[in-house]
Amino acid sequence: MSETLDEIRILLQQKGECQARLNLLPYDGTPEIKKSSSGSYIYVRKRVGSRITSTYVGAYSDELFQLLLRNTKEARELKKQMRHIDKKLAELGYEDNELPLSVQKNLDFARVNMKANIYDQAVLEGVATSFPQTEEIIENGKVSGMTATDVQKILNLKHAWEFILDRNVIQSKTDYYLLCHIARLVNEGFFFDAGRIRGIPVTIGGSSYIPPIPVESVVKERIAEILASKQDEIDIAVELCIYCMKTQIFTDGNKRASVIFANHYIISHGLGLLVIPEKEVPEFKKLLVAFYEGENIEIIKNFLKKRCWKKL
Repeated sequence: MSETLDEIRILLQQKGECQARLNLLPYDGTPEIKKSSSGSYIYVRKRVGSRITSTYVGAYSDELFQLLLRNTKEARELKKQMRHIDKKLAELGYEDNELPLSVQKNLDFARVNMKANIYDQAVLEGVATSFPQTEEIIENGKVSGMTATDVQKILNLKHAWEFILDRNVIQSKTDYYLLCHIARLVNEGFFFDAGRIRGIPVTIGGSSYIPPIPVESVVKERIAEILASKQDEIDIAVELCIYCMKTQIFTDGNKRASVIFANHYIISHGLGLLVIPEKEVPEFKKLLVAFYEGENIEIIKNFLKKRCWKKL
């Protein structure tokens, strides 16, 4: 039975990743060229119910047309993968149950606030960005006046948030494997082993604390213990977040992955969002260093609950 549940969880995560990638494609449909006296133009044709819609893309260029052909091919492959996953899930007896109303509302709340959340996370990581620049990157994938590294970090945050906000992913278990996948998305393009447990020593700037090399079985056990504890659900989420930060499970991106991981748990329970606002970043960093160096966990937990928890 447990093996079946594990297989279902993995399939749901794969389906959620496919859906997230599909959502990132700018156009859904088949490209076509329309000519007029003024020139050639590209449209995307798509069937919606019984109607065929045609959406204008831009003036014809071979580069744009080939890009849309690749876009269409990728969309078809992703949809094919999702149909295959649905078939496997049906064979395992999985039913796609309706989400509780509180979770549906929380997903809407998170989607509406996603740009602000990504901006706040970027500030926490020291990314030199303004909110308008963050919006531009999220919407168009590029912006002038920023390094390629900072742009990639913001795009990776977008992909990780879109992943956990998929309705299939939000129904999956908040566990070590989900955390690793979030870390892979957050670190994509920076490390060849993104999402794998750290195997090299690291230091933390501004702190004398040196985190030990993490052991996978210990990390899994500790995450399971936190999830099974009899605390309030918001306390569980906050503790998951700061445990993962202090343990430094991955080579980089631990704060980013930890916050998004905790939000998967929070949103799946309809509790709101947990994000460190820009104005609270200096105080949070100070408390985080103190926690690393042995200060009682309750101090930073109370700070996060009072200053960083956005309730519905």
